[in-house]
Amino acid sequence: MGTPEFPDLGKHCSVEECKLIDFLPFTCDRCNQVFCLQHRSYSKHLCPNGNLQDVTVLVCPLCAKGVKLIPNQDPNITWESHVNTDCDPSNYQKATNKKKCPVPGCKEILTFSNRILCRDCTQEHCLKHRFGPDHKCPGPKKPDAGFPFIGLLRRSQKSESAPSRSSNVPVRNQSSNGSSWWGSGLLNAASSVRASAESSMQRLSDVTAQALQKAKDGMTQNSSGGLVEQCPHCPARFSSVSALIEHAERSHNRSVPPGHYGVAIDACPKCGKGFVDPVLLVEHVEKVHGGSSIVRS
Repeated sequence: MGTPEFPDLGKHCSVEECKLIDFLPFTCDRCNQVFCLQHRSYSKHLCPNGNLQDVTVLVCPLCAKGVKLIPNQDPNITWESHVNTDCDPSNYQKATNKKKCPVPGCKEILTFSNRILCRDCTQEHCLKHRFGPDHKCPGPKKPDAGFPFIGLLRRSQKSESAPSRSSNVPVRNQSSNGSSWWGSGLLNAASSVRASAESSMQRLSDVTAQALQKAKDGMTQNSSGGLVEQCPHCPARFSSVSALIEHAERSHNRSVPPGHYGVAIDACPKCGKGFVDPVLLVEHVEKVHGGSSIVRS
């Protein structure tokens, strides 16, 4: 066996019927014997230690857990040990009834890697129905117009009052009475806060309406009885013609007698002095301004 250069080259197969010389033999890791290419597997050379490292797991029909069979041990003993120690029938529903996609007709089981949470309807769907049109998403929930705690407290009050109407249920204990009192007190407080807020809004709307009405009345009064007469000599305005004449006689022509009220006033184009008689205005221009009534720029 072998050559002069390699005297240990090649070995005989350990199978009695074979004894083939193999220059690249295989050593079994269970029985540590040498075999050829044909008898290298455990089943081919009937290895007595081939099943020592095998792992066999049975699924328990009661709890859906895996039960590992121990080598060189009776499977019945392993099964009885599992039933007496680790078996929990309540775990069967959790293991078998896995969450599926809520879309009708879809049987896809939702796992960690294939579930998508919709932001609008807050439901989990599979990757196929992750978009809103695919699972007919109703859209985001509309916010409640009223106070958010009113509905919650009313539902809790109804759930607490429902057992009291049945005749078979005994009287509540002290803790349930305390919780019902707390819920009713909080409901009353929320109702009072809402009523006060509504009354405050009503008062604010009334005050605003009154202020708007006053503003409208003031604008109407100013438009009907406002300062409509303007002095031709100055920017002053007056509500009546008599007041305008008195202002002109008092401010712009002090030499006019009081008996000439209500007569039109002519103003000098140079100095702005007013005259009731145009003749007096001409004389004034000739004497004071050199006989010319033209305004020079």
